[in-house]
Amino acid sequence: MSTQAAQNSGALPLRRRGAAQPAPAIARQGAGHNARRMTEALKTIQDDIDTASINGVLVATRDGLVLCGITRDIEDDGVAAMAAAAAGLATQFTSQARVGSPRAVFFEGESGQVGVFGVDEDTLLVVLGERDTTMGMFNVRAKQALALLQETLTKS
Repeated sequence: MSTQAAQNSGALPLRRRGAAQPAPAIARQGAGHNARRMTEALKTIQDDIDTASINGVLVATRDGLVLCGITRDIEDDGVAAMAAAAAGLATQFTSQARVGSPRAVFFEGESGQVGVFGVDEDTLLVVLGERDTTMGMFNVRAKQALALLQETLTKS
């Protein structure tokens, strides 16, 4: 299903397998100091991300705006908006279930995985997983990417 067809049908767009190397980190114009800071942090950790398991990362605000990302063949704006919605729903869901604050939201599809993590109170990290990565390995690698990003941000 094409991205346009997926949008028209209400289904989530599917990612296509891309090149082995991730795309360069790109910041959004006009996103301000926070976007520049996040982009620099992504550039710093880019070589440390396991590209065999993770094929993209995206940093967004909790309002669903893209700050920066290293992605291929996805609609960054749509993914950022859906990540914000998923994080909001996770907060409501875990509150109703009385299991505490959410740490992450995971989705597993036939072509890979998506994880949404809170970086801080204003920012989300979206991690995109490869097709042949198990959910357990994806969870480990995604949390490593989150820890690297948070560590890099505390140093700056």
